[in-house]
Amino acid sequence: MKFIVLTIFIGIFGYSIPARAGIFSFLENFFGGNGQNEKTITQNSQTVAILEGIHNSNNETGRGGGDITIVSQSALLPNSGPIGTIVDVEEKEVSHNQGQISVYVVRDGDNLSEIAKMFGVSVNTIIWANNIKRGNLISVGQTLIILPISGIEYKIKKSDSLKKIADKFKGNVDEIIQFNGLDSGARLVAGEIIIIPNGEYARPKYVSSYSRRRVRGTGGPYYAGYYLRPIRGGVKTQGLHGYNAVDLASSCGTPIMAAASGDVIISRKRGWNGGYGHYIVISHKNGTQTLYGHLRKNIVSAGWHVVQGQVIGYMGTTGKSTGCHVHFEVRGARNPF
Repeated sequence: MKFIVLTIFIGIFGYSIPARAGIFSFLENFFGGNGQNEKTITQNSQTVAILEGIHNSNNETGRGGGDITIVSQSALLPNSGPIGTIVDVEEKEVSHNQGQISVYVVRDGDNLSEIAKMFGVSVNTIIWANNIKRGNLISVGQTLIILPISGIEYKIKKSDSLKKIADKFKGNVDEIIQFNGLDSGARLVAGEIIIIPNGEYARPKYVSSYSRRRVRGTGGPYYAGYYLRPIRGGVKTQGLHGYNAVDLASSCGTPIMAAASGDVIISRKRGWNGGYGHYIVISHKNGTQTLYGHLRKNIVSAGWHVVQGQVIGYMGTTGKSTGCHVHFEVRGARNPF
């Protein structure tokens, strides 16, 4: 082992002092050094090596996290799009938080097919939840809501009608039309495949009617006292249904309150929005989300921080609704109401 004699410059006078310690001589001899061919290198501002950047074929390795945003612990906003990004997003990385509603901001190079693949949903799910017309292009900076819609794939038969299909799978004719981009006046084509949003297969007759109602997302922890009832007074008109939801009814215009403090991640003030109509989603510190649907008016916007009991909107009957009520979901925990 060869050791270089370091030369230390002191002050501005240019004095140099050999800085080789005895212990280094011992180590050098121990490893077979003979003390010959030692070099003294004088370093100053003229001879010091210039610092160079890291040489790596992957030009993303040195980049910080400023170009990656995680929304509600489930939606990734990558540099350029879902393919070839700095995180090499795979479906399993994004869809691990099942049932959570995600927000995605369109980046350069994105298309609906790749975004759908990234989140493990169908293209129609994204179109349906964002009121996108068939053939419309998405644009950079556009915010997309990713609702984890489930449905049944069905092959049309000659004798089928939309009403017959909807009745068979407990779906909704209007939702089937919107989700599949169908013309309500057109005849169905035998052999074509359609999706029945939130449909369910027939159950055995011995199962009670209540048990046959499709309910999802009812598992998870129970947070006693964490959620405030989102309205004062009123009545519960429907128990658990849909995605861990209850319906609480009162007069139109009744104030809707935040069930717990958190950040507003979605506030859609127009459109069908997958049947929710005007709706709000709040993300909470305990990792859950609450959703408030069918509102007449939203008075908070995405990005706002709200506190428990704060009025966020007013009761209405927008979307898939009959009569004024709030459709209240808890995603990630049990619904206490």
